[in-house]
Amino acid sequence: MFDIKASAEYVVEWAAKDPYGFLTTVILALTLLLASAVLSRKLAKMIETGEKEQKKKQKRQEKIAKTKRLKKD
Repeated sequence: MFDIKASAEYVVEWAAKDPYGFLTTVILALTLLLASAVLSRKLAKMIETGEKEQKKKQKRQEKIAKTKRLKKD
């Protein structure tokens, strides 16, 4: 099974032996996490905008179809 105490000791030992390598790794991981969050938010906004445009187009098409039906009658 996964031993948290042993993992924590390993990380502390690694940070003590190679602080610059440890900090570089932590900063890189945080940067990747931040980039992922930013891109996820951007994608969510793009999807939301696309859905709104799709609804507008659908409403417009419905109104056009309704107008054409009224003109035929």
